[in-house]
Amino acid sequence: MSTSKNAITKPKDQETHPLYSWNTISPSCRFSYITDPEIANWLLSTLPHGPVGFDLEWKPCYVKDQPENRVALIQLAAADCVLLLHIHRMRYIPYKLREVLNGSQWIKVGVNIQYDCKKLHKDLKLHVRNCVDLSLMARSVDNARWKGRYTNPIGLARLLQTYHGTTLSKGKVQRSNWEISLSFAQQNYAANDAHSAYTIYVRLQEMAQTMIPSPHPDWYSFSCVGGDLYDRLSRFAWTPTNPNYDPGPPPPPKDKGLNNGQDSSEPANPVLTSAVAAASLAESSMTP
Repeated sequence: MSTSKNAITKPKDQETHPLYSWNTISPSCRFSYITDPEIANWLLSTLPHGPVGFDLEWKPCYVKDQPENRVALIQLAAADCVLLLHIHRMRYIPYKLREVLNGSQWIKVGVNIQYDCKKLHKDLKLHVRNCVDLSLMARSVDNARWKGRYTNPIGLARLLQTYHGTTLSKGKVQRSNWEISLSFAQQNYAANDAHSAYTIYVRLQEMAQTMIPSPHPDWYSFSCVGGDLYDRLSRFAWTPTNPNYDPGPPPPPKDKGLNNGQDSSEPANPVLTSAVAAASLAESSMTP
């Protein structure tokens, strides 16, 4: 379908949900796009303890079978602070970044971030402690809404639609080059991803505090040390498990009839079967 230059079709979710905007949600929010490690150290020293929205970006591979590119951008966001750390353009890794990622005083929150944490160690030898997977947390605190396998991912946009009434704009920016100096669109995209993760965590934590008994943090919290996953206190190996989670009824089984999976209650070839039946009837009606 072709459209005129001024006629832009919005995705379905954007027609029913307004777009999330970090500076609308928090007008006093301090935003920083950082390429200098010394400035990064200074700004990271002001990051308050507590939950921090966490995300990564790297340049996508445009050639088939090309090795995955290294982490280019690390996003951190609190209620009134968004930090975009353009690691690819820094001379060295800020020591304060190591302290924040490795420190249990900051809770790094995001969606399906186990892989991100492993990638940080693979690419930059960074450890990430005290992380929360928002998808697992949502299934733990709102099990009545979310059914299916516990580890089935729930996207950040869907969590926003459910718990905040907004959504995220993806489009071409998601697959753009994150190694070059970031455009305004890239900066806004990256800021929204991290800040919205913080917003979702706050909402889910409010729900968790009303539950009796409260969900155990180990059901959705972990640390990544040396590229391996441990519980949030780094005591033992961790896999995402919630013993109280109800996945709901299993899906109905698929019919496995004869004739290449066709329902056995139906004829494989209606025309042929009808012809055979007619011949049989004619034979039975003949006089001996």
